[in-house]
Amino acid sequence: MIFTAHANGWADVGDARFRCAFGVGGLAVAGEKREGDGASPMGAWPLRRVLFRSDRRPRPATVLPASAIRKDDGWCDAPGDRNYNRAVSLPYPASAEALWREDAIYDLMVILGYNDDPVVDGAGSAIFLHLAREDFAPTKGCVAMPRAALETLLTLAVPGDRLVIGAP
Repeated sequence: MIFTAHANGWADVGDARFRCAFGVGGLAVAGEKREGDGASPMGAWPLRRVLFRSDRRPRPATVLPASAIRKDDGWCDAPGDRNYNRAVSLPYPASAEALWREDAIYDLMVILGYNDDPVVDGAGSAIFLHLAREDFAPTKGCVAMPRAALETLLTLAVPGDRLVIGAP
């Protein structure tokens, strides 16, 4: 199944339509996306793996691979580092985003297969599908949806499914 996050800020998940948020930098053609530009990369990206905060919620209902986020989980966002755009353990000697957060946006998230096969240095990292803030504030380059939308998506998704970002 293909899930679609339209450029107009609405996402199709099964038979339902939900609001979604993109990066503060808007949408970028994948080949033009750069680290730190705040843009969400347009394209069709595989749903790789689900992460969740087990201290705040149970394992989500999904057949996708899923694991609980640990306090030392991070994601390397340092161009030039050998682990760029990969999961790392914190503290990490290069720049890395913490996945264990005080706010709730990473309580449930999907790692998208953007810039991971192969990794292109500086082309953008840590592109996730995660929970939206109540006001649908822009992300740092991810796609964010309400909890109901993400939970619905996860119940429908199977390995090999994709999220299309930026469709008309």
